[in-house]
Amino acid sequence: EGRGRLEDLDILKRISRAMQKASLCGLGQTASNPVISTIRYFEEEYKEHIINKKCPAKKCIHLVNFRIVPEKCKKCGICMLNCPSHAISGNKDEGYAIDISKCTKCGRCFEVCKFKAISKE
Repeated sequence: EGRGRLEDLDILKRISRAMQKASLCGLGQTASNPVISTIRYFEEEYKEHIINKKCPAKKCIHLVNFRIVPEKCKKCGICMLNCPSHAISGNKDEGYAIDISKCTKCGRCFEVCKFKAISKE
């Protein structure tokens, strides 16, 4: 959700190392391996989430904005009809747009658009 801090990475590393050393069983000793591995290999992606509040993989829904791409939009209105927060407005003549301030980022518009006219940014 973009609420992390850079210090959290160090905290995660310290807790993971402590778990490895303090655990008496193999399961406890290896439970933190995924955390350590993802920080080791994807630290820049963690930092992108923390510093720039963006998800390069576009999977963290709270860090993604949806936008209608006018060139791809066929002005069918299916996105507007399926938007539970009524964040999409417009008409078949002028096209449609998403009001980011109303958008709950549920992704429903992205799912229902048959023309791939909704982009994640």
